[in-house]
Amino acid sequence: MYNIQITPRLLHFKQPAGTSRGVYNTRKVWYIEISSMENPSIKGIGECAPLPNLSCDDVPQYEEVLQQACSRVAREGNIPTESLRNYPSILFGLETALRHYETESLALWDTPFSRGEAGIPINGLIWMGNFEEMYRQIEAKMEAGYRCIKLKIGAIDFDAELTLLKHIRSRFSVKDIELRVDANGAFSPAEAMHKLDALSKLDLHSIEQPIRAGQWEEMARLTARTPLPIALDEELIGHNLPEIKKELLSAIRPQYIILKPSLHGGICGSNEWIAEAEKQNIGWWVTSALESNIGLNAIAQWCATLHNALPQGLGTGQLFTDNIDLPLEIRKDCLWFCAEKP
Repeated sequence: MYNIQITPRLLHFKQPAGTSRGVYNTRKVWYIEISSMENPSIKGIGECAPLPNLSCDDVPQYEEVLQQACSRVAREGNIPTESLRNYPSILFGLETALRHYETESLALWDTPFSRGEAGIPINGLIWMGNFEEMYRQIEAKMEAGYRCIKLKIGAIDFDAELTLLKHIRSRFSVKDIELRVDANGAFSPAEAMHKLDALSKLDLHSIEQPIRAGQWEEMARLTARTPLPIALDEELIGHNLPEIKKELLSAIRPQYIILKPSLHGGICGSNEWIAEAEKQNIGWWVTSALESNIGLNAIAQWCATLHNALPQGLGTGQLFTDNIDLPLEIRKDCLWFCAEKP
């Protein structure tokens, strides 16, 4: 029914992307292109991009599974969603490639964003580094007009990070700048509450993943007592069945969850997380996971259908020296899709 071509590609970061888990200099992705056997000119492209040492589908046989999934879609004409639950990046790539094929447009859903009428508010991302490097990044984001800044913390001395945050607050009040921090699991359970107390004095919006994933009881203890809203990110990885999603959110009761389709179940799996979170009065927002512009555009197009007013984590389109050129543009603190006018 379809022809599907798989193209691996190695992307290069403009500058090292530091997290508490290490530093990324390159990023391997697989592009899948779906075309019609009857009309080869109709095509749809999607991006499959597992993160090394983080994605649940970062496995040695990844390319083999990808090839088998694409062969099945080409043969049967639909996506085997249930059998791909444990391969969210493959599911995401196939979902969005098929959507692109069916709409024959990069505007994957009809929204004000896809029509170029409205932008999506985004946060400015500050990568881990030494004090001076992070300070320069913050100054640049503020000058660019961002109203929400997210800092990755946990790589330098905690007191130095507090000093950096205090400096921002000395210049900009909570009315001027919303601050989020992402610890990527860097705190130990024993020290986490002390650090949350210190951070809470700086009028922060939230902290992502203060302790490493998999410690449900410890995380639940923190979310119950925290003076600072906690958002789960890595904690959601690998929990791909609806009943487990419900169990996790019921056990931990976070203030927020953060959805990354290529990590958290593709579009369909992310929608399941959102539905369950809303049942339990848990907030959420959407973030990209270092995809190229192919994946970023698909996430943004989907995100625009959800009508979430919080700043989203979609400001990663300028990370690579060899990115795919798409009509995405950041204007001040919003991501815009530059739709073609009829």
